[in-house]
Amino acid sequence: MQDQPLNAADFDAIESTLLKYGDDHSVLNPSELDGYFTALVSSPEQVDIAEWFPGIWGGQNPAWETPDEAKQFIELSVRHINTLARQLAEDSAAFAPRFEQTEHLGHDVTLAEEWCFGYLRGVAVANWTPLPAIQATLLQAISDCAEQDNFELPQDLDVVAHQQRVAAIAPAVRALHDYWLSQR
Repeated sequence: MQDQPLNAADFDAIESTLLKYGDDHSVLNPSELDGYFTALVSSPEQVDIAEWFPGIWGGQNPAWETPDEAKQFIELSVRHINTLARQLAEDSAAFAPRFEQTEHLGHDVTLAEEWCFGYLRGVAVANWTPLPAIQATLLQAISDCAEQDNFELPQDLDVVAHQQRVAAIAPAVRALHDYWLSQR
């Protein structure tokens, strides 16, 4: 069961748990968690659950109401991180970040900010070493998207330029994963 990709109900369960136990210092939605896990599986070294799990919660594990609730969240997390690891290692072309979508002035707009926040959180937890210039530029493209304020998109948002920046993230992630994989 730990090798099955998550379905919509699984992501709903993750979202409910993140909202229930999260705060301003924790991962708050499945998009951010997806980015976090993507950085972890792309890291130069494997990160132990004892390090990455508290990282979801800003360093402090929740006071779970029941052991079953904790067990379910951990199992779903492990399934998703395993899916991402397998996907990036075996079929990276199939990898697609779980970005959020919104409508803005009559246009469908992909929001990458929270996913990128999660990715950068994962980079920090995994303690990535400095990157060569090419890879540092790829990471900067992800970091730049994390700095955008997508909670209130500006009226003058250049939707085409925004979507181009967002479209560059998945290829950057694949390249960073491949770089670290070649260094292991």
